[in-house]
Amino acid sequence: MSNRLDQEREAVLQPKRIQTAIDAVTKLGIEIEKVDKTSIQFTFKGEKVTYFPYSGWASGKSIQDGRGLEPLLKQLKQK
Repeated sequence: MSNRLDQEREAVLQPKRIQTAIDAVTKLGIEIEKVDKTSIQFTFKGEKVTYFPYSGWASGKSIQDGRGLEPLLKQLKQK
C-alpha cells in the first residue's frame, strides 16, 4: 500500500504539515489567505499560490510548480 493511500497516516501528519507550512510562509511576511484540510493559499507577486502540505505540491502563476516546502520557500525568498 502506498503512503498516499494510507489515510490514517495522512490524518495524523496533515495538521502538522499544514502548521509547519503556515509558520514558514508567514515568517517570510506573506499572509495566508485560506486554509482548509488539505491546502493553504496565499498571494505572491499578485498571483494566488496553493500549497498542499501532505504531498508537498505547490502551484501558481508566480512560482515554478513543484514538490517540497524548501524549494517553495526558496522561490518566495526571491521576492
